[in-house]
Amino acid sequence: MPDKNLKLISWNVNGLRAAISKNFFRSFRETDADIFAIQETKIQENQLTDEMKSVQGYESYWSHSIVKKGYSGVGVYTKIKPRQVRHGIGIPKYDDEGRILELEFDEFIFFNIYFPNGQMSEERLQYKLDFYRDFFIYADRYRNSGRSLVIAGDYNTAHNEIDLKNPKANEKNSGFLRIERDCLDRISDKGYADTFRYFYPETVKYSWWSYRSKARERNSGWRIDYFFVTKDMIESGRVKDAFIDNEIHGSDHCPAGLLTAV
Repeated sequence: MPDKNLKLISWNVNGLRAAISKNFFRSFRETDADIFAIQETKIQENQLTDEMKSVQGYESYWSHSIVKKGYSGVGVYTKIKPRQVRHGIGIPKYDDEGRILELEFDEFIFFNIYFPNGQMSEERLQYKLDFYRDFFIYADRYRNSGRSLVIAGDYNTAHNEIDLKNPKANEKNSGFLRIERDCLDRISDKGYADTFRYFYPETVKYSWWSYRSKARERNSGWRIDYFFVTKDMIESGRVKDAFIDNEIHGSDHCPAGLLTAV
C-alpha cells in the first residue's frame, strides 16, 4: 500500500477573532490540512464559539492563558483523532500561559508551541530561554525512547542571517540575539531538523512581517515559524516537503507547512 501524505499547517493568527474577520476560515478550507495548528489565539475558554470549535471534518483542542486575558493561547484542528491530548509540560509558569498542546498519534507526537517573545524585558528574555531549555528536556524524553516528534509553532527566533531581512541591524534585538540563536543551534545539535531549511538550505523566505513601515509589501520580514522534527523522520524519508505560504494573509504571520508520509 502506498504511503499516505499528511499535510500539517502552523499559523500564528495574532488573535483568532481578528483573523476570522479577515477570512480565516476561507484560508483554512483552502489549505485542506490534516492537522492545522494555530498560535496566539488571544481568547479564553468561555470566548470559544461553536464556529471556532466545530469545523466539519475536524476535532479541535485548545489551551488558554489563565494568567492574562487576551494573551497567548494555542489551538489544533485535526482530521485524525489523537490517542491522547496533553496541555502543557507540567511546569505551571509555562502551562498557565497556554503555550503548549501535545497530541499523540500512532506515527508521531505532535506539539503546537507558541514560544515566548523576549522583547519586553530581561526577565521575559530569561523566561524565553528557560522555556526553550525546559520544553526540549521534556521533548527529549520522548525522542530518547524512540518516538518521532513534530514540533510546530512560532519559535520567536530567526535562526541565521538568511532568516531575516536585516540581520546586522537586529543583532541586539530579541528574536535575533546570539543567546537565542544558540538555543536553536542546540536543538539542531540534539537531533531535531528544521524541515524548511533541510529542503531549501539557501531559499530566502519569511513568515512574519512587522505591521509598521509596510514591511510585508517590501518583504522585510523574518522566518520565525518552524516545523522541527526528530531526525528519524528525515532519515526514513517520511518527511516529503516543507513550505511557507506567503500568499495567505489575515495576520502579521503567514502559514508554514509540512508534508509527511504515514
